[in-house]
Amino acid sequence: MLEALRADFVLWIVTAALLGLALGSFLNVVIFRLPVMLQREWHQQCAELAGVQTASDQPPFNLVKPGSTCPKCGHAIGPLENIPILSFLFLRGRCRHCGVSISFRYPIVEGTTAVLTALAAWNFGFGWQALAAMTLTWVLIALTMIDFDHQLLPDDITLPALWLGLAVNVAGLFTSLESAVIGAMAGYLSLWLVFHGFRLLTGKEGMGYGDFKLLAMLGAWLGWQALPVVILLSSVVGAVVGITLVLARGHDKNVPIPFGPYLAAAGWITLIWGDDLVRAYLHGFA
Repeated sequence: MLEALRADFVLWIVTAALLGLALGSFLNVVIFRLPVMLQREWHQQCAELAGVQTASDQPPFNLVKPGSTCPKCGHAIGPLENIPILSFLFLRGRCRHCGVSISFRYPIVEGTTAVLTALAAWNFGFGWQALAAMTLTWVLIALTMIDFDHQLLPDDITLPALWLGLAVNVAGLFTSLESAVIGAMAGYLSLWLVFHGFRLLTGKEGMGYGDFKLLAMLGAWLGWQALPVVILLSSVVGAVVGITLVLARGHDKNVPIPFGPYLAAAGWITLIWGDDLVRAYLHGFA
């Protein structure tokens, strides 16, 4: 099978897309459940610090248990109702039991994951570099959606992914180990300095510590040389989206907009097209 994937580029891309569909379905679970799991853990820790007795017989709630159910009627989602995108189309976007609408976000996440996974496979070809790029893609999708929903970039994802970025670059998959280590440090410190400078000037906090860790993670994967491109792209995209929300939808400019999705998008673009962007910029400058 591996030799067939190596020999047939089209088969490799199709396989990557199908893998992305399956992982997209799992990412929907992570995006919904991980913040709830963290919130329960924080409440448990607060109760322990306060000396409050909590119930010890609560049913398990993690990424595996309980099984997926309809949020309205509690109908258990069977295997045939859980096929990425196809089940949504077959059910016409409604629960088979009670008819309540299913959010379009589920197939959108699945489809987006499939497309981005296929693009990573197409860009890097068959091999360890492509597998690592696909893994980073899945991590960035999960972080984007969680930050969009909760303005939270969980350490449970960013920190293991940071260490994984250093690990893959021991073999120099994307950059040298030296560049990866410097990238992790520079990524964190650059936004840390911006954060404290902004707070000194305005008395407000412009971003969260999760953003520092996310940029450190991207530095560990892509190296310190990629950080200027990531920061520039994320700032441009964030500014355009923020201004558009204020002008088109009347978004309150005092309501914070998560920066993590823009960092994640910029990091993925840099992963796939970073070298081309730098060359195009230098060519235009010259």
